[in-house]
Amino acid sequence: MSLTQKILSQLPGNVLERLRSADSILTSLKEGNIPVPMVVKDNPQPLGNVDWDVIISGGTLGILIGCALVSRGLRVALIERGILRGREQEWNISRHELQVLLDLDLLTPEELEKAIVTEYNPARVGFTSGVEVWVENVLNIGVYPVYLLETLKQRFLERGGKLFENTPFTEAVVHADGVMVNNQFKSRLLIDAMGNFSPITQQIRQGVKPDALCLVVGTCASGFPENHSGDLLLSFTEIKNQCQYFWEAFPAKDGRTTYMFTYMDAHPQHIGLEAFFEEYLRLMPEYQSVELQQLEFKRALFGFFPSYRQSPLKTPFPRILPIGDSSGNQSPLSFGGFGAMIRNLKRLTLGVDEALQTNQLSAASLSLLQPYQPSLTVTWLFQKAMSVDINQKIAPNQINQLLSVVFAQMQNLGESVLKPFLQDVVQFNGLTKTLFTTSLANPGLIFKIIPQVGLITLIDWMWHYINLGVYSILFDVSLMLEPLIRNLPENNQYYWHRWVDAWKYGSGNDYEQ
Repeated sequence: MSLTQKILSQLPGNVLERLRSADSILTSLKEGNIPVPMVVKDNPQPLGNVDWDVIISGGTLGILIGCALVSRGLRVALIERGILRGREQEWNISRHELQVLLDLDLLTPEELEKAIVTEYNPARVGFTSGVEVWVENVLNIGVYPVYLLETLKQRFLERGGKLFENTPFTEAVVHADGVMVNNQFKSRLLIDAMGNFSPITQQIRQGVKPDALCLVVGTCASGFPENHSGDLLLSFTEIKNQCQYFWEAFPAKDGRTTYMFTYMDAHPQHIGLEAFFEEYLRLMPEYQSVELQQLEFKRALFGFFPSYRQSPLKTPFPRILPIGDSSGNQSPLSFGGFGAMIRNLKRLTLGVDEALQTNQLSAASLSLLQPYQPSLTVTWLFQKAMSVDINQKIAPNQINQLLSVVFAQMQNLGESVLKPFLQDVVQFNGLTKTLFTTSLANPGLIFKIIPQVGLITLIDWMWHYINLGVYSILFDVSLMLEPLIRNLPENNQYYWHRWVDAWKYGSGNDYEQ
C-alpha cells in the first residue's frame, strides 16, 4: 500500500476516491479529451420584461460580487449547484488586500476580524543554494471561508438578493434584450463565476488544451514542531520527474497547512495527481523535520489549475461575462481563486454597475471588463522558466539557481520591488531593475535560460514587457485627463473608465501597500 493510500484512506469523505477522480479528469485534459458543451444559444426574439439585472452562476466566489452589486441597488440572483458553504481550509491573503471588503461595505470591521482565524509573520522564500529572503505581511492572514461566506450570504439576502441553492446551471439563451437562464430566470446580464471548468468557458474555448498547468497537493495536520512563520516559495530538491517541486506552509487554526506544487505543460507523460501526492508525502519529513507518524492529518487538499495564453477569455456572447477563474483572469504563476477575485472585486463591481446603467452589454463592451493586462502576461516567461518540458535536458539545479539570483537581487532592491511580485503584481520599474541587476550579477545563468524557454517565447515576452511600460505611462497620463472626462456622455465615460482600469491593472498600479 502506498503512503497516499494509507494516509488518505484514514480521512473521512472518500478522499482517495476524490483524488483519483480529479486525476482522471487531469489525464483526460492532458490527452485532449475535453468536453465542449453547447450550453449557450442565441434567440433573436425579444425576451420582454426581465426579473433581474444580474444572474450569477457559481456561489463560492460569486457571492462576493453578488453582495457588492446588490449593495449598489441592483436586482441580483445567485444560483449555486449545491449548498453555498465555504470550505474548512483557510484562504491565505494579506490584510491590506481585504480592505476592499470594508470599502464596498460587504463586512463590518468586527466581522472582518472574526473572519480572520490565523495571522503569522514572517514568511520565507528559499532555495537549495542557501539563499533565504524573509518578508512580512504577505499571505500572512488566514480567512475562514465558512464564516466569511455565511456572513456574506446573510448580507446578500438582507439587501434584497435572492439565492437559489441546489440549482446547477444548465443553459443560457441570449436574446436581444436579455438572457434566459435555465429556462427559468430572466436577466439583463449573466455573470459566470463557475471556475476553470465552467461549461460556458468550455464552450467558448472549444476543446483547446491549456498552455500550462499548476498541480498542487497538500494537507492540514497537527503534530508539527512549533513554528509561527510561513513559507511562500521554497525549494530544497533538484528537478525530479521533469518537475521542479515548490513548497508553501502556513500556520492554520487546526495545525499547519503544507502544500507542494509544480508548473508544467499539458503533455500526457507529465506526472499525475496521485503520483505527485506520493512525492509530497515522501518529502514531507525532510521539509518539515517531522516523521509522518507524528502527524495527525485533518484534511487533504489537491487540484490542478489550467492556464491559457488566450486570457482573459473574450466571450463572443453579449450579456454574458465570465469572471474570476472562469475568465482566466490571473497570472500563470498564481492559483487564481480568492486572491484574484479580491484583487479585481472593486474594478468588476464598479464596471458591471456602469455597464448596466449605460446599457453597455454587447460582447465588445463587456470584453473591456476583462482586458489584456501586460502585468499578467509577462509572467508567462517566469512560469516557463520554472517548468521543464517532458523531453528537455537542463541542469538539475538550474531553476533553483535562477530563482536564487533573482530573489537575492529583489531583496537588495527593497520591499517596493519584492513585495508586489510576491503578491502577483508585476510593475515596469521593479521588473526592469530586477532584470538589469540580475543580468549583471550572473550573465552566464541568463544565457542558459534562453534555450530552456525558447527564443520565440522570449521575443513574445519582449512585446508584453514593452506594453507594461506603455501602460504605466498611459495610466499616469489618464490621471491628468480625468477632470475633462466628466463632461463626456455617459456611454463614452464607460469606455474611458474601462481603458483606465486596463492601464491601471495592466501596469500593476492597482497595488497598494
